[in-house]
Amino acid sequence: MIKLVLNEIIKLLGKRRLLVVTLIMAMLIAVFTYAQAKEIERTRERLGTEDWRTTLQQQIIDTQNRLSSTRISDEWKQQLQIRIAQQQYYLDNDINPTEPGAPTFLRGFVENSIQLLLPLMVMVIAADLVSSEKSIGTIKLLLTRPVKRWRILLSKYITLILAVSFIIFIFGLIGYLISGLVFGYKGWMAPIITGFSVQGGELDTASTYIIPQWQYLLMIFGLAWFVSLVVGTLSFLLSVLIKSTAAGMGIMLAALIAGTILSNMVSSWETAKYLFMVNLNLTSYLTGQGPPIEGMTLGFSMAILTIWALGALFLSFFVFTKQDVY
Repeated sequence: MIKLVLNEIIKLLGKRRLLVVTLIMAMLIAVFTYAQAKEIERTRERLGTEDWRTTLQQQIIDTQNRLSSTRISDEWKQQLQIRIAQQQYYLDNDINPTEPGAPTFLRGFVENSIQLLLPLMVMVIAADLVSSEKSIGTIKLLLTRPVKRWRILLSKYITLILAVSFIIFIFGLIGYLISGLVFGYKGWMAPIITGFSVQGGELDTASTYIIPQWQYLLMIFGLAWFVSLVVGTLSFLLSVLIKSTAAGMGIMLAALIAGTILSNMVSSWETAKYLFMVNLNLTSYLTGQGPPIEGMTLGFSMAILTIWALGALFLSFFVFTKQDVY
């Protein structure tokens, strides 16, 4: 099995897809670092101060002004009210939610990347693992070896797990190094409030607690790894089922984009909570954002994603061991 996995890793590195993914992430992180630095500078010039309390109070005022608009939906108004309650809670507890530093940038970037960006990067790798060998015909040569099919596919899936782990690691490393050049590398011990929950459309702070930022980062990176592996497993299934890599990537891309849209539109469609793409934003439960559908929890979303991943994994092995290769 070790030799099979090493062979798959060599083939993966030879395609240079990991290199392309790394370069894409580096460019995006650099762009977002610059954008955030400019936003901080603009806010400082507008308010004439660097005091985070003044900045946060102004954000609360701006959000309250948005609530008076008749053009926003009731669901979005509810989200804005929850955001105001959170910001006020940070003020009352004298904790800066945007402590300057690379760890804070990294925290926000992961929270905003877990639903679309990271899954897309993983999809680029996973959707090609089997289908590319089908399209160029090398899968026939591979299957002529005296190795059982399930072992061949298992080696590819282990390679996928290693690739997902590498992508999450390099994402954090590059994000920390690049953003640290602008914001500095301190902030690991900054206090973070978590444990927010939303009950009946209102923020519940009864179960909140304070943890250091490094611990919070471990939590959200763990969730990001889990979500990426689930999406990778589903893309892996498409790679087994479909001969065309482009078609498999197109299907998964459409599903991920649909999930981003549905998360803001399905509050009244209760059965949508069983769709995997509606459950991808796991970090929202840590930050206290309202769930897409009332009653959804972190445990529920992780259970749904686990069921989808196990189902996709079972189908992948079943189809690969039974299908004719031509």
